[in-house]
Amino acid sequence: MAPIEVTDLTKAYGDVLGVDSLSVTVEEGEIFGFLGPNGAGKTTTIRVLLGLLAPTSGSATVLGADVTDEAALIEAKRRIGYLPADLGFDEEATGERVLKYFASIRGDSRREELLELFTPPLERKIREYSTGNLQMLGLIQAFMHDPDLVIMDEPTAGLDPLKQEGFNEFIRAERDRGTTIFFSSHVLSEVRRVCDRVGILRDGHLVALEDVETLLDRGGKRVRVQVAGDGTGLGELEGAKTVQTMGEEHQFTYTGEYDALLRHLAGYEVVDVEISEPPLEDVFMHYYGGTGDEEETVAANTDTDAPPVNDTTEVTDA
Repeated sequence: MAPIEVTDLTKAYGDVLGVDSLSVTVEEGEIFGFLGPNGAGKTTTIRVLLGLLAPTSGSATVLGADVTDEAALIEAKRRIGYLPADLGFDEEATGERVLKYFASIRGDSRREELLELFTPPLERKIREYSTGNLQMLGLIQAFMHDPDLVIMDEPTAGLDPLKQEGFNEFIRAERDRGTTIFFSSHVLSEVRRVCDRVGILRDGHLVALEDVETLLDRGGKRVRVQVAGDGTGLGELEGAKTVQTMGEEHQFTYTGEYDALLRHLAGYEVVDVEISEPPLEDVFMHYYGGTGDEEETVAANTDTDAPPVNDTTEVTDA
């Protein structure tokens, strides 16, 4: 059975649909990126998968356990690592105490290995942690019991570039060991470096399910070019879309061939040019008809049937 199997899953908050008829399968040993702008339904889906929210309709299983079966899900969670967007550690607990707490629940066979890669100051209290240190502590607790499946919500938030690259290398190695990794993100460049496949949400709907290269081909590139003199017609190029002009600077999304772009730019006196990946929000706006920026009305401790066994809000320094 696939590590994650979701069929026609719907989660409603009154008249608002956080997730609407979602169906997706995550295969064993793959890194699956769950993408979408803020408010698209990513966190709602994750919380349903972990039993922290009850589905309104449809079904979902994680490691073969039905998310509405409390006993089965508790057992499955022993083999799951979880990194929430809001870690919720007790601010008066030390990093050491946090890890001891989770070790008492699930084990910590890989703790020392992970501490060589992620280096939070364990002797300090959580209230003294920077955002990056807090995220590293969260990553350690998610992986230190050597889980079969790891579910993460925006895992690199707050990490500096070196730690981000170290994280990317680490999860690629985890995939090669057979670990299944499911994580949400709105950072396209992050997804490109590590994911095998991606699912894209908009307004709670799955609007695309494809490999990363296909996503990038559809997304095109963002071009920013500054020219001296008249820039009239600079954005009038096949494949150039959403053209914006601000004085001598011109920006547009380009989905055509690079050779054609360079030939076109050669007709101008180029002062500066930058070609980069577009933000994921731009991909949504251009290819899927909107950004899905409605707010998710998620209440962390309501509408749930299964207890948050793996939640990170229970740590004390007692």
